Amino acid sequence: MPLIPEEPQIHESAQGPRATPSAGRTAPTPRPVPGPRPAAPPRPGRPGPARPAPPAQRASRESVPAKPGPSRPTAPAASATPQIQLVPASADGALDAAEEAVDLLLESGRAPGDVLLITTGEPHPWAAHELSFGEASYWAQHDARDDVFYADAAVASRAASRPVVVVAVNGGPQAAGAKALALALTKAGALLVVCGDPQQINSVLGAAV
Repeated sequence: MPLIPEEPQIHESAQGPRATPSAGRTAPTPRPVPGPRPAAPPRPGRPGPARPAPPAQRASRESVPAKPGPSRPTAPAASATPQIQLVPASADGALDAAEEAVDLLLESGRAPGDVLLITTGEPHPWAAHELSFGEASYWAQHDARDDVFYADAAVASRAASRPVVVVAVNGGPQAAGAKALALALTKAGALLVVCGDPQQINSVLGAAV
């Protein structure tokens, strides 16, 4: 019978300590406070200043196409009359003077294909040699533009224009020589070298020499 009062003592001691820890656990509830979340509003401010940046880049692109515009009108100013040089020589020495002029041109850096030599009297030995193989092979070398081309005044009109034309007034009719000089003036792109009698050359080219 004395065992009955002992049971309520065990239940009271168990309830006491359980109630105290429950009150302490209610304190950590303020942890989920939305404190860091209000820091989000500064985000809409960032896209604002980023928008004015792209229009500055567009303006720089628009200024670029304006530069190539003025460079175009400079191209048509390339046309100009050739420079004329006179090398006094007799009819017998005109061909030798012309060959020396060609050698000086090549030594100065001129390409052989840029030079055309025209004779008014006897043809150049090279032209006579090449014509012995036929006109087809002769003019084929002219079209190749690999070397100096030698032409007689009678066929010089068939030759194409070249940057430099050298004329050897080495005889022939005076009218043929005048025609050869006038033709050479139209064939020369940058330089015309005339080797011969200065009086005869001046009478044809006049103040241009």
